[in-house]
Amino acid sequence: MKILAFDTSNQTLAVGLLEAGKLVGEVTTTNNKNHSTTLMPAIDQLMKQVNWQPKDLQRIVVAEGPGSYTGLRIGVTTAKTLAKTLKIDLVGISSLETLAANAVGYQGLIVPLFDARRQNVYAGVYRWSNKKLVTVLPDRHVALAELLEKLQSEKEVLFLGLDRPKFQEAVLEALPQGKFAPTPTWDVPNGITLATLGATAKPVSEIDGFVPQYLKRVEAEEKWLMTHTPGNEAYVEKI
Repeated sequence: MKILAFDTSNQTLAVGLLEAGKLVGEVTTTNNKNHSTTLMPAIDQLMKQVNWQPKDLQRIVVAEGPGSYTGLRIGVTTAKTLAKTLKIDLVGISSLETLAANAVGYQGLIVPLFDARRQNVYAGVYRWSNKKLVTVLPDRHVALAELLEKLQSEKEVLFLGLDRPKFQEAVLEALPQGKFAPTPTWDVPNGITLATLGATAKPVSEIDGFVPQYLKRVEAEEKWLMTHTPGNEAYVEKI
């Protein structure tokens, strides 16, 4: 199976081409460019380099979130358009799971995290078991302090992600046993890792209905709900 996978869920742009479980080509950049202008040129250039045509593709795999609202919309919209136009499978994989899968064979808990502002994070907890990555705690939007409290009794906890340095001091204060990526490549999503996860995952049943997994409402939606929902302090009854 020939697979195109890409991740635009955060500042990294990761694109990978996989065939029959073997790496064919990949591109990774972390300099926070505009994914709307860089994603398709990166895909086009990579496919030309390996002499693949769009008609050769059999599956599209995309990082479905959580992450940047704009980045997720760009990635998911592009994936849906390609899959629908080419009439091929579409698979969505957690952006956090993709990151956790970098730590192949790590024996303890793996905690990929993204900054969600105001001392909140998007995070999941994973572990390798029988050579498979399994979910210990599902992906969530959570206060960093609450997440760290849940992990206090664990002996081996590895934190991953480019945003991890922002929280390193707080992590070590709460979890002196906490560890961090031993190599920079573990902190960024990898297109081939994403493609590998998507190779055995179940395709979405309805492409048009596939949406990003934001895990949190956008700020404008939250403010609107606060002022329009009875029971909230900010609610103002309309007369």
